[in-house]
Amino acid sequence: MALSATFITPSPSSSNLYAKIRKPFLSHSVYLLKPLKIRASATLNYSNVDKSSPLKTSKWQWKFKDNLVNIYYEEHVKESEEPSQNILMMPTISDVSTVEEWRLVAQDIAQRNGSVNYRATIVDWPGLGYSDRPKIDYNADVLEKFLVDFVNSPDGPVKQSDNDLVIFGGGHAASIVIRAAKKGLVKPKAIAAVAPTWSGPLPIVFGRDSSMETRYGFLRGTLKAPAVGWMMYNMLVSNENAIQSQYKSHVYANPDNVTPAIVESRYALTKRKGARYLPAAFLTGLLDPVTSREEFLQLFADLEGKIPVFVVSSKGSPKRSKAEMEALKGAKGVTKFVEVPGALLPQEEYPAEVAEELYQFLQQYFGSVA
Repeated sequence: MALSATFITPSPSSSNLYAKIRKPFLSHSVYLLKPLKIRASATLNYSNVDKSSPLKTSKWQWKFKDNLVNIYYEEHVKESEEPSQNILMMPTISDVSTVEEWRLVAQDIAQRNGSVNYRATIVDWPGLGYSDRPKIDYNADVLEKFLVDFVNSPDGPVKQSDNDLVIFGGGHAASIVIRAAKKGLVKPKAIAAVAPTWSGPLPIVFGRDSSMETRYGFLRGTLKAPAVGWMMYNMLVSNENAIQSQYKSHVYANPDNVTPAIVESRYALTKRKGARYLPAAFLTGLLDPVTSREEFLQLFADLEGKIPVFVVSSKGSPKRSKAEMEALKGAKGVTKFVEVPGALLPQEEYPAEVAEELYQFLQQYFGSVA
């Protein structure tokens, strides 16, 4: 989810990097020698939450190298003796990523009456949301490994067997799911990519040449440093005015939908221990599952005839993100493409519309399967 800053990079002979706030949080407005804008995502209105809906929360321990990471997840399921179809919902990867963005969609789908009961599990990525945030070297491979371990673990919350899992992902999460499926590391029976993205804010604007990679590395190191890192993170990201400004500017399509509760909730996430580590990787492109649109399209193409893939684009996405989504319209490997209201987080801003499209997709392919 992002930040907005003005980066003034000095001459090549200097190793200093200065950051000055421009517009707070969530659009990346970054300047290198001349002004250029980059945007990233994120958000939730709780006013329509059915308090009677059964919600189970728990934690699962992920073992990664020398780390034992507590992973937060939620389960939404209607009380029934009938077997359920499992759905795993992966939040959009951003500075303020959280299970909350999928909560109303999960509730909607799980409570519907039909020939199939749906059990929705939402999980926070390691380093984000309400999961632990250890200081590890986050990159796309680490997040892919987490996804694979979570899905395939015999003691995991979804306990996948016999190809019985459907996965929904937002933003970068969708691309990581697609990449893992392409490799055969996860074998869902269907995938839905909601407002899918693939590039971190800085690389999509400034590229990936050796000079820029050096600067990205410097920025990552600064954000992860003990004292100055928190100072920079608080200035660029952990700022209520910044969060509100960017949610209103492009994370939500309708600024009136940005409530104080949303801003407070997201601000609280930025204050959790270790909050800056994963965003430092996201901003500088280390979480990118591919490095070009061609590779992005090839991820989908490689699933042609193997797994149904549903792409949900959003009408109000920022120009750069919208172009990547539009490139998937009619693309090989994309089974169905629709457009819904919203910007970078349509599942959060317009959960009813997104839930309806996702439910119709489920019914089309699995409605007669108990």
